[in-house]
Amino acid sequence: MVKRCGWCGTDELYVTYHDEEWGTPLYDDRGLFEFLVLEGAQAGLAWITVLRKREGYRAVFDGFDAGKVARYSDRKLDRLLQDPRIIRNRLKVYSARRNARAFLAVQEAWNSFAGYMWHFVDGKPIQNRWKSAEEVPASTPLSDTISKDMKERGFNFVGSTIIYAHMQATGMVNDHTLDCFRYRECKNLARPLIPE
Repeated sequence: MVKRCGWCGTDELYVTYHDEEWGTPLYDDRGLFEFLVLEGAQAGLAWITVLRKREGYRAVFDGFDAGKVARYSDRKLDRLLQDPRIIRNRLKVYSARRNARAFLAVQEAWNSFAGYMWHFVDGKPIQNRWKSAEEVPASTPLSDTISKDMKERGFNFVGSTIIYAHMQATGMVNDHTLDCFRYRECKNLARPLIPE
C-alpha cells in the first residue's frame, strides 16, 4: 500500500493534488500566480474547498493571466462576486487584482516572479525531514521574511502562514513526511532555478 502524508486523506481530488502537485518545484509564473490567488482565497477555509472551486477560478480569472486580472474594473470584480464557481468574499476577490498588479511589478523588477520567489531559497528547494505531520510548521522565520517583503511591495492576503502554504505547494520547501512516497520523488525533482 502506498504511504502518503496523512493530511490528504482519501478524497480523490486531495489525493491527486498531493500525488501530482504539492511539493513539486514550480518555476512557471502563471502557475505561481494561480497559487498566490488560491492560497489567498483559502484563508480561513479548508484547502479542499479551494481545490473543488479551482476550475471555476481558472475560468473566471482568465486562466490566471496576471496582465488581464490587473486590468479588471470594479464592475468586473463585482460581477465575479455573484459567481458561485469561486469563493465570494469581497476582500479576497478584490485582492486578486491588487496582487496581479504587484505581481507584474515584481516581474518587471526581477524578470520573472519565479526569480523573485526562488531567490529567497537560493534557487533550490529546502529539504525538510519530518517524521510526522505534527512536526510540520504553519510558518517559519523565512515565510515571515517573504511575507513582509511582499506586503511592502503591495501584495495582500500574504501573511506568513499563507506564504508558507504557498512555499509548500510550489515546492520551495519539501514538507512531505519521510515515509511518504512523494518525499523522495520531490527531492529528486529539486534543481537550481535557471534564470530566464
